[in-house]
Amino acid sequence: MMSTVNDVQENVKKYYGNRLESSGDLQTSAASCSLSCSTVPLSVRDALGMVHPQVTKRFFGCGLPFPAKLEGCRVLDLGSGSGRDCYAFSKLVGQSGHVTGIDMTEELIAASRQYIEYHQKTFGYKEPNVTFVQGYMEKLAEAGIQNDSVDVVLSNCVICLCPDKRAVLQQAYNVLKEGGELYFSDMYASEVVPDHMKQDPVLWGEGMGGSLFWQDLISLASSIGFSTPRLVSASHIVVYNRELYVKAGDIRYASGTYRLFKLPQTSVRCEAIVTYKGTVADFPDQLDFDSSHCFQKDVAVEVNAEMATILQSSRFFPDFQIQMLDKQESSSESPSQYCYLNPFLLADKLGSSVRKCSKTSK
Repeated sequence: MMSTVNDVQENVKKYYGNRLESSGDLQTSAASCSLSCSTVPLSVRDALGMVHPQVTKRFFGCGLPFPAKLEGCRVLDLGSGSGRDCYAFSKLVGQSGHVTGIDMTEELIAASRQYIEYHQKTFGYKEPNVTFVQGYMEKLAEAGIQNDSVDVVLSNCVICLCPDKRAVLQQAYNVLKEGGELYFSDMYASEVVPDHMKQDPVLWGEGMGGSLFWQDLISLASSIGFSTPRLVSASHIVVYNRELYVKAGDIRYASGTYRLFKLPQTSVRCEAIVTYKGTVADFPDQLDFDSSHCFQKDVAVEVNAEMATILQSSRFFPDFQIQMLDKQESSSESPSQYCYLNPFLLADKLGSSVRKCSKTSK
């Protein structure tokens, strides 16, 4: 039985530090869906292809959290694991950028550090631009991560392993600079996971016991101060293990990638007409910002006040012509209006294969 935060953390450490040798040991399709969740830019494919095979072998992620325009950014990877994503990020941020990976599992931190020099030489850098720190996502300050110091916080299927998700999102918000972004993939449940499932150490280790009901992410992000989550991609997750499948009952799981922004608190938010300049690398003709916003080069489109503020205050500002309108933010949406943020509906739309379930997503 797991009853405390420490119990959960110790179980996860053992599960990923000792029990799992490779992604093939996982009991769900979470890790296998990462490259099929969305169209992968060539630069990302190349970066992932240059990561040492031994690092990739112990990758346990569930998505592909690689946002555009990372060149020169200071990046923090929450739950860096074997370091696969960190090393790919280190290629994408370039020599002028820097990547910090944080993980609580000593074995994984030690394993990831072994390949720092290998990737430095592979990428042709004069000095390493990646650092691995052992610590907790809920306590970034204790791990030496300063507030307002990071451009982009990234994470790949680890928040579902954390019992205190509010603390994780709050810490991410704190360390981000104004205009910074939290871009992360995670496992989500089609309904609230009952308490008895949260007491099962294997369900926790697989991410099933700690998965957030997808609608709860919206209210949680808002309460911390983040922008409305933007759903980028989604894929159904299949539970291979029959025993775990039965334990899950009617609950279904999906991998969802969302992006949240730390917006200025004092800005007056107005709707705007925006035009993409075609200047983001890998996206000369159109920029798929999320599943609801596709910006074509030189095509003016009207966006709501929050999206206008995101484009104005984030690293994407130079890539858009923005004409503010005299139309301020309308009343906020109710949770029932957020169906376009449902990862299960998007996974259905994208045609992801999934084991039959008798219940539709909520």
